[in-house]
Amino acid sequence: MKKILLVCSAGMSTSLLVSKMQAAATEKGIECSIQATGEADVKEYIDDTDILLLGPQVRFLLSKFKKSLSDKNIPVEVINTVDYGTMNGMKVLDRALELIENK
Repeated sequence: MKKILLVCSAGMSTSLLVSKMQAAATEKGIECSIQATGEADVKEYIDDTDILLLGPQVRFLLSKFKKSLSDKNIPVEVINTVDYGTMNGMKVLDRALELIENK
């Protein structure tokens, strides 16, 4: 099972994207756990995560998370702005899975 964590300011704006990604995973027959959280709560989920995706509005956190997670081998990336804005769960899921496979 792939475990994907999305992070935004408070975990609210990514909630719809989580739903869209879960629907895409179901459609593809891929078993995934996809959660959204705010920056302050990442530590509660990070030990059970395969990838951390940041909402575009918190892109300034990219270097912080890359540095703090480098020893855990967890990829960190900012979600493509267009895919985020259109809530394209399929594209975001595909990118997350690609990053997990190539870590």
